[in-house]
Amino acid sequence: MSGRAGGATGDRNRLRVDRVVTSGTFELDGGTWDVDNNVWLVGDDDEVVVIDAAHSAQPIIDAVDNRKVVAIVCTHGHNDHITVAPELAERLDAPILLNPADDMLWQMTHPGVRHQALEDDERIIVAGTEIRAIHTPGHSPGSTCLYLPDAGELFTGDTLFSGGPGATGRSYSDFPTIIGSIRDRLFSLPPETRVQPGHGDGTTLGTEAPHLEEWIARGH
Repeated sequence: MSGRAGGATGDRNRLRVDRVVTSGTFELDGGTWDVDNNVWLVGDDDEVVVIDAAHSAQPIIDAVDNRKVVAIVCTHGHNDHITVAPELAERLDAPILLNPADDMLWQMTHPGVRHQALEDDERIIVAGTEIRAIHTPGHSPGSTCLYLPDAGELFTGDTLFSGGPGATGRSYSDFPTIIGSIRDRLFSLPPETRVQPGHGDGTTLGTEAPHLEEWIARGH
């Protein structure tokens, strides 16, 4: 386990989660789809972690509102989740974190641009609370969920949505793998944990867990 700490001690009572929705395109395997993405900001009045860097930098920078950015954490390497990561890193003076298994996806969008490795079970400290990285491959090889035990929040990227797992019908994805990640890693967390996905509305683990066998029967 490794850890990254922010500069301020923070106060859990002041912890807040903000959502910014940006719009653009997802591109892979020669296809292009219009998408709305959730960008999540976790922190307090002094410092923040940005989860995903979708489409447009300025709305994210406006939401940061001059706070110290501890890190820009990418849940996975699909272009719609990393679009403006290098721009944000430069303008906000913050590191970009991405699981190394998604490096090939990163290079499709940002060839030659460096980022730091986000390892499984890495801990990021912001505003006096801990964000734990949980590697959940399947939607992509490096897909990673971010869990806040103190707050009961889970940021799932495209691994888990309200209604089922993320898509696995494209390159570098695998349905049995995403099912295993959700079953073994996510559904082991408390059922009241709130799921905050990369697209659309949230849910809870307890709401989704009873439907696992339906998803398996349905397939990808």
